[in-house]
Amino acid sequence: MTEGRTKDVSFTPALGIAGLTRGYDQAIRLLTRERTWRLAMLRQVAPASGETILDVGCGTGSFAVMLKRAAPEARIVAIDPDPQVLEIAAAKSKRAGLAVEWRQGVAHDAAKVVGPVDKAVSSLVFHQVPLEVKREGIAAMFAAVRTGGGVHIADYARQRSRLMRMLFRSTVQVIDGLADTQPNADGALEKILARHDPAAASPTQVIRSLTGEISLFRGTKVHG
Repeated sequence: MTEGRTKDVSFTPALGIAGLTRGYDQAIRLLTRERTWRLAMLRQVAPASGETILDVGCGTGSFAVMLKRAAPEARIVAIDPDPQVLEIAAAKSKRAGLAVEWRQGVAHDAAKVVGPVDKAVSSLVFHQVPLEVKREGIAAMFAAVRTGGGVHIADYARQRSRLMRMLFRSTVQVIDGLADTQPNADGALEKILARHDPAAASPTQVIRSLTGEISLFRGTKVHG
């Protein structure tokens, strides 16, 4: 794993090494059952016309584009610290003829990027950042949404079986490193979410893949 850096902020590049970023989409498609979990996430988020939705750690923009395609009259704002993936994302939305607002920023910037949003989403981000950044990023997502708004996360969380732990260890943890990923495998994401909304601690769906289990979570901001 290598570390990217921009604007004095460090981040883990897609696939752990900046030079592999161009192959990220293909790897995710082949190894994670991407269509299954992204469509499940899209149904859960249920984007609607007139909503403002913030995609935190948007990567190469696949989910942000799906949101815009599903709800053309929604405003989709997507942030990521990596200028290389934002370039790929912008090209992707341009090819699709969809207007997505791409901005450079990290997860804890979520509440500063745009005014209160209706929903905040994140996909495959929090497993690859330090524990404190997980806490800060999720807190920022809840801070970014209006009271009653939804926070939706799809990520590697607790790995519930020996097989899933083995697959997670031999793929994701090799690429993204043990220190940042192990807390997720041990249930840290569920504990963090429970502090903001106890109901969010239980995944709405768990999807097995060749890289381990990907869990979907949904939380609601109950206080302003």
